[in-house]
Amino acid sequence: MFISFEGIDGSGKSTQARLLAETLRAGGREVVLTREPGGSPGAEEIRRLVLEGDPDRWSAETEILLFTAARRDHMERTILPALTAGKVVITDRFADSTRMYQGLSRGDLRAIVDQLHALMIGREPDLTFVIDMDPAKGLARAKGRGGSEERFEDFGEGLQARMRAGFLALAREFPGRCRVIDGDRPPAAVAAEIAAIAQKSLAWTPAR
Repeated sequence: MFISFEGIDGSGKSTQARLLAETLRAGGREVVLTREPGGSPGAEEIRRLVLEGDPDRWSAETEILLFTAARRDHMERTILPALTAGKVVITDRFADSTRMYQGLSRGDLRAIVDQLHALMIGREPDLTFVIDMDPAKGLARAKGRGGSEERFEDFGEGLQARMRAGFLALAREFPGRCRVIDGDRPPAAVAAEIAAIAQKSLAWTPAR
C-alpha cells in the first residue's frame, strides 16, 4: 500500500509519517519511510536545489520540472521496487504538494502539474493524510526548526494560508483517498486517529 502525508509547513506530517511507520512495523509489516523531494540519491540532489537559497531562485515553471524529475527518480528507485516487494510505502509529501505549492500558489499552473504527472508519474497514493493546521502556528513551528531548508517558509504566512485552503479543497476533490486530520492536538492523539484509519485500510490488526 502507498500512503502519503500532506499539509502546510509545520503541520506535523513528518512526525506523523514516522509514527505510523513505527506502528506498522510493530505490527509486523515491512515499511519504507521516505520523503519528497528526495527519497533516492538523485532526488536528494534535486532537494538541495529546490529547498535552499533565495525564495525567487526558481520560477514556478522550473520548480514543476525539478520536482517532477525528482519524483520520477523516487518512483523508479524507491517506491515501485518497495511496492512490488509487498512493502508499505509511506512518503512525507508527494504530487499533491506540487499541485499546491507550484500549481496554485504562484500562478494558475495546476493543469501543467497534472499533465506532467500523468505523463511521467502516472500513479497516486492509495491513501493520503492531510494534516490540517492553523497557518500561523504551522509557520512558527517550521521556522523554529532552523536549518537551511527554509526557502518555502520564507514566502511567509500568506502562502501558508493559501496552501491550507488548497489542501482542504484537494481533499474534497479526491475524497476516495484523502483523509483530513486535525493536527492541532497532541501528537499521540493525532497518531491514534491515523493508525485507526490505516488499520481499516490495510485490514491490519495491531499487536497486543
